[in-house]
Order: sequence, then C-alpha cells, then structure tokens
Amino acid sequence: MMDYSSILNKTVTEIKPSGIRKFFDIAATMDDVISLSIGEPDFQTPWEVRKAGITSLERGKTKYTSNKGLDELREEISKYLRRKYNISYDAATQILVSVGGSEAIDVAIRAIVSPGDEVIIPQPSYVCYEPMTRIAGGIPVIIETKAEDEFKLTRKQLEEAITDKTKLLILPYPCNPTGGVMERQDLEAIADVLKDTDIMVISDEIYSELTFTGNGHISPASIDGMYERTVTVNGFSKAFSMTGWRLGYACGPEEVMKQIVKIHQFAIMCAPTVSQYAAVWALKKCDEDVKEMYNEYNRRRRLITKGFNDIGLSCREPKGAFYAFPSIKSTGLSSEEFCEQLLQKYHVAVIPGTAFGKGGEGFIRASYCYSTDHIIEALKRTGEFVESLKKA
Repeated sequence: MMDYSSILNKTVTEIKPSGIRKFFDIAATMDDVISLSIGEPDFQTPWEVRKAGITSLERGKTKYTSNKGLDELREEISKYLRRKYNISYDAATQILVSVGGSEAIDVAIRAIVSPGDEVIIPQPSYVCYEPMTRIAGGIPVIIETKAEDEFKLTRKQLEEAITDKTKLLILPYPCNPTGGVMERQDLEAIADVLKDTDIMVISDEIYSELTFTGNGHISPASIDGMYERTVTVNGFSKAFSMTGWRLGYACGPEEVMKQIVKIHQFAIMCAPTVSQYAAVWALKKCDEDVKEMYNEYNRRRRLITKGFNDIGLSCREPKGAFYAFPSIKSTGLSSEEFCEQLLQKYHVAVIPGTAFGKGGEGFIRASYCYSTDHIIEALKRTGEFVESLKKA
C-alpha cells in the first residue's frame, strides 16, 4: 500500500484549503440559503463581449496564441492602463496574458522568490498570497493591518517588517476582504521606504475599477520610484464580469517579465484563445458597461454598510472592491462561530474574517455583488440572528 504521507510535497500538504470555499460548499448542501460568500458578480458578461467570443469560434479562431497572448489584446491592455492609470507598458516585451489574475500572481511570485526569501504580505487579504509564497519556498512575513488605519499598510509597519532577507512586498489593493484602498499619499510613503532597496512589489489590482474614492484607483507603478520594481497584476473577472472566462494579465520591467513568461510558457502555454478575443472587445467597447456596474455596486455598498450598522455590527464603508467587512466583536462570538451559527440557524452564508489571516478575527466578509433583494433578505436574517444572541 502506498504511503502517500511520505510521497507528497509536505509544503503543499500542510497548507489548509481555502476558508472561502468551506462555507460555500456547506451552503450548497442546504436549502433556502442566502449567500453573500463568493466574490462573483451577479451581472452577465456584457453581450457584445460574449458575441465577440462566439464570433471567434465561428471563424475557427481556436488555435494556440503566442505564449504572451494575442498581439492585439496586449496592445489594448497597454492602451487601457495608459488611459486609466497613467502607466505605460510595451505590449511586445512587458505584458503577459494569463489564466486569470491568480495565475499572474503565482508566476510572478515564482519568478521573483527563491527559497528562504521573505515576502511581506498585509492581512487580512486574499487567500492566495501566503500559500503561493510557501509553495515557492519563500517565507511569508505577515503584517496585520488595522481597522483604525482603514486596513491600509502604513509606513511604520513596513519599516518594521523589512529585513536583509526581504525580497518582495505584496500590495493587495483595493483589498479583498476589507475594502481598503491605498491613496496617493499612502503609496508615496511606501515608495519612500523602498527607494534605496532592491525589494520588488506585486500589486494586485483586480478591483481597480471598483474604487469608490474621489481620485479613483492609483496604481503603485505610477508613483515615482516604483515603476522599475513593480509587477502590476489585473484581469477581467471583476470589472467586466468575466469570472468564468479565466483571463488576467501581468505587466512589469522587461527583465522580470522574461522570467514570468518562461514559467507561464512551460506550465500553461497560453491563455484560452476565445477568452482573449472576447477581452479585446471588452477593453475597446465596454467603458459604459463597467460604469453601469460600478454605479450599481456603489449603491449596494451604501445599502449593506448601513444595514450592518443598523443591526449593531459596526461596519466601515468600504472604499474599494465589493465586500463589506463588519465587526462582530460585540456578539462575543469568534468569526468562525458567528458564521457557522448564522449559516446553520438562519441560512445566511458569509465568510469568517480569519479565512483571510489571523488579523481577520472579529470580522466577517459579506459580498455585495448580489442583487439588492438578496442583500436585504440576508441583512434581515442576520439582524434576527444578532437579536437572538442578545436574548440568549
């Protein structure tokens, strides 16, 4: 009989499965569940984007593309980033089209991090950064961002975390799950700390279009001194409601991108061809669709924030992404206990803050990329649950 415990990669076996999927999977086995658990837009992919994908199939555009992606798509990505965020990347040498933003993050980490290198990761943040760092042989150095700082990474925190082994900083903003964003002055402070180092940055900007501040999203690569050290990651899942199309991209200094492309080349070959043709249309023609979705998310953002505060769960207004991150400390329950009881007794699925790091204890994540009626019913049931805890 095979002894798999001695065969399998111990680094991988010691990594816990995603805490997000745990509650989603439990909810899937139950009836009458209202879920605010998954960050998947309830909007359909814009019809013209779907049509572009269909047309590509009808025309037989089903072969491999370049490892880096369609030339036309990389050109459109370059134009989009210049137009939206004032950063310029050469389409031929500085842009890779990937299988979702997650693959872009993975290959960027593996291209930069060697065994024993330290990677600074602000948390609470998306679940992939820490395990991907460990799989690459890196050492995660966790910074717990604070609610009182609006879950931003502060200059002081970064200064205290840097050692002579620090190789990489992850900037996960706009942030899943907290809704935190880094504004220009925040990024300038980070740039000042890094200016005399060789520390690289991966900036995960998948929620860049969903930034609810007056100045909009500021890309770290646009800050003085940051361009040459930053790999910018973005994609189509959130802003264009293209989750199932699995398409993202990474952009950065040419020498870094050569190595990123190499890993992608051997592991993946190329991103799905039909998705790439659809994405060309998304970047060319879908500004109004993105704006409409943005406006609706903004309305839901205010609705869910007020709803949580009204039922006694203190909730800061998120400034980015499409998640609320209310505190449940007043209930006396842990994040895990709160979510389990809310799901089992009131059939509402949300995610414990601890799924995104230890600093998430005392919080839950609730996505507002669901319909207004869906959100209102979830808030109603959550309010009833909170009231029941007061009477217990």
